[in-house]
Formats: sequence, structure tokens, C-alpha cells
Amino acid sequence: MKTYEMTNIIIDDESYGEEHVTVEVTFEQQNYIITFQKSDLELMNAWIVEDDKTMPANLSEDLMDSIREDIKKKI
Repeated sequence: MKTYEMTNIIIDDESYGEEHVTVEVTFEQQNYIITFQKSDLELMNAWIVEDDKTMPANLSEDLMDSIREDIKKKI
């Protein structure tokens, strides 16, 4: 069972010469913004959003793999 909710997905075509997928995720009552390379879904960056500020996030590899699988189904 999923422990997160994907609330938004954005596909950026040719941003800086590469395509990226950015997702907004709610996990354990926290909001995250995570960006992957579209070609192989390699993690580019992950941010936690608190009080309209972003800070680097450290999410488990299991959670990231689950999010990648959801992204594959949507793109």
C-alpha cells in the first residue's frame, strides 16, 4: 500500500538540454518536490517544503523506487 500521494506531475521538455519530470508528493504530512531525469528517472534533486521554504530532503530508496514506478505508469 502506498504511503504517499502524488499531487502533481510536470514534464519539462528540453530544460537545460535534457528532459525532466518533477513531481509534488505528500508523505507523512510533509510536502516534497522531486525532480528526475526523464530518460532513466535518475534523481536530480529532492526538496521538502516547509512554511513556503524549501530545504534538501533525504527520502528512502524504497520510497523513491515506488515514486519512480508511479511516474513510469503516468508517462
